[in-house]
Amino acid sequence: FRSDRSDTAILYNDRSVLESHHVSAAYRLLQEDDEMNILYNLSKDDWRELRALVVEMVLATDMSCHFQQVKAMKNSLQQPEGIDKPKALSLLLHTADISHPAKSWDLHHRWTTSLLEEFFRQGDKESELGLPFSPLCDRKSTMVAQSQIGFIDFIVVPTFTVLTDMMERIVKPLIDEASHAGVAGFRRSSLNSISSDETKRLSSSSGQSSLLMVDLKNFKALWNEEVYQNRERWKSQAAKESVPPAKKLQTAHCNLPALHQTAETHKAEERAKRDLEEQAQQEEAMEPREVQTEPEQPEPTEDQPEGEEPGSAEVSQTPDGNTEEPEQEAQPESPSLKNPPLQNGELSEGTESPVGEENKNKGDAAEVTMD
Repeated sequence: FRSDRSDTAILYNDRSVLESHHVSAAYRLLQEDDEMNILYNLSKDDWRELRALVVEMVLATDMSCHFQQVKAMKNSLQQPEGIDKPKALSLLLHTADISHPAKSWDLHHRWTTSLLEEFFRQGDKESELGLPFSPLCDRKSTMVAQSQIGFIDFIVVPTFTVLTDMMERIVKPLIDEASHAGVAGFRRSSLNSISSDETKRLSSSSGQSSLLMVDLKNFKALWNEEVYQNRERWKSQAAKESVPPAKKLQTAHCNLPALHQTAETHKAEERAKRDLEEQAQQEEAMEPREVQTEPEQPEPTEDQPEGEEPGSAEVSQTPDGNTEEPEQEAQPESPSLKNPPLQNGELSEGTESPVGEENKNKGDAAEVTMD
């Protein structure tokens, strides 16, 4: 109402718009039909006093006033003066308005589901109008379990604690007063054994007897136990929400068809992903691994032993195990290659010069002539 500048927000000046609208609508209905007017027999003063009290109590249910209200009551409990009646009743009604976490899990869960659906519908409307989401109104991002844990820790438990302290402060003096009034021996455990005369006497002082039946110690233990158990249930669900895929299912317990469809889609995606991974692993296992090897060598033949490089001269093996070099074709040697000259005109060992060879030939011819 405040965000879109509605007529209702303008009518109530943006202050507790819904609460103000509810009180105004209720009193309008009472005035329009006398048969519905439960306040018809009240005097003007009583009607005026009751209306002021109702307006204050209902407006105090606005959560924007919560922390200020709790703090004010804490300060009042520290003062020796008595507690203001409208303030006490306002805190009592406000606590009842947020009390579902202190009930059994079934009731608490039903209230949570209904309230969140109301919030989500408000968020849907805000989205249509192009407005920012109010807290807990975005059905796609609201983490239900975490929100309930925070609601219990920071709102419910502190409020119930202050309420218990306030009730002890108010009720204990009244119990003491009722005890001194003549019903001090009354006990709830002996209620079934009370005679008819005693029942009539107690019914005449029903206010006193009802005060004696108040169990303040058990009251705190009861709501504290229920809150603790519900909180543990939400913690177990929050652990599931903390997993990234579960973020899509954070409001699945609201039993909304759209959320169920999202859950099924998510499961199908997970199955497809696992199948692809398994298929990839199988294909990888079937493919031969590449191994770096040396260049392939030609397989040795019968005439070529292993380890011999290709193209090398063939070596035969004799029966006694010795190797024998293969015969090579003889090639004519040229005189110039037979004993090549060395550098600087030197001759190799065993080589004669051309002059010496000519003298030798002449000597041989002279020797033949002489013979």
